[in-house]
Amino acid sequence: MDSFNGIRLVVLTGAGISAESGVPTFRDAGGLWEGHRVEDVATPEAFELDPVTVQRFYDARRRAVASVAPNPAHHALARLEAELGDDLLVVTQNIDDLHERAGSTRVLHMHGEIGRARCLACEQRSEAPSDLVDEPPCPACGERMLRPDVVWFGEMPYGLDEIDAALVGCERFVAIGTSGAVHPAAGFVLTAGAFGAATLELNLAASEITEFFDESRLGLASDLVPRWVDEVLSGRDSPPAGRATPPPPRA
Repeated sequence: MDSFNGIRLVVLTGAGISAESGVPTFRDAGGLWEGHRVEDVATPEAFELDPVTVQRFYDARRRAVASVAPNPAHHALARLEAELGDDLLVVTQNIDDLHERAGSTRVLHMHGEIGRARCLACEQRSEAPSDLVDEPPCPACGERMLRPDVVWFGEMPYGLDEIDAALVGCERFVAIGTSGAVHPAAGFVLTAGAFGAATLELNLAASEITEFFDESRLGLASDLVPRWVDEVLSGRDSPPAGRATPPPPRA
């Protein structure tokens, strides 16, 4: 993806789209992830203090993701990309690869990818060669200093400049399966809307940011997304007239 200016449609996906495929959230009602506090498995400090526990946690998540399959919502977005091409960008908060397995290629993983590793020695990002708790060598430099290529609490999400460029120039912004509780993604609707984009929320229930969307449709992503994609491809879901050209860039 070389250019993010002039993209007509930006779709943000969150945990709700993958939950219907059976991707475990690992977080129970008490706020624990597989019996661990979030602070103990999802921060740079936790990794420095107890790398073995953190590696085992993400190795388990990697195997869990590999055991599930994309659902109709993922496939519908891949079908939309097949028609729109470079006019579509999917930004996902999810670290699974279900969009790609459904056939999408224009996907920006702002929180990283569970199937990849980042080397602390050379900073190269690559496919995870095996369970990281076993300390496999980095495919690039050979050092045994791999960590999960996921964005932990306190770290900067990937691709924010690219996402911002897409949001300020798009005609429509759609959020699917997001809680609206995690920033900076929770603010994307405000950015897109401020620059004139039509905004739509597809969610299981009202989110913390529902009021900021032009329209909100509630239900299962596997039902809502295919129907919405059909509307887009038939021309029944067109952004408002007057947004044929992107707005001027911000100062």
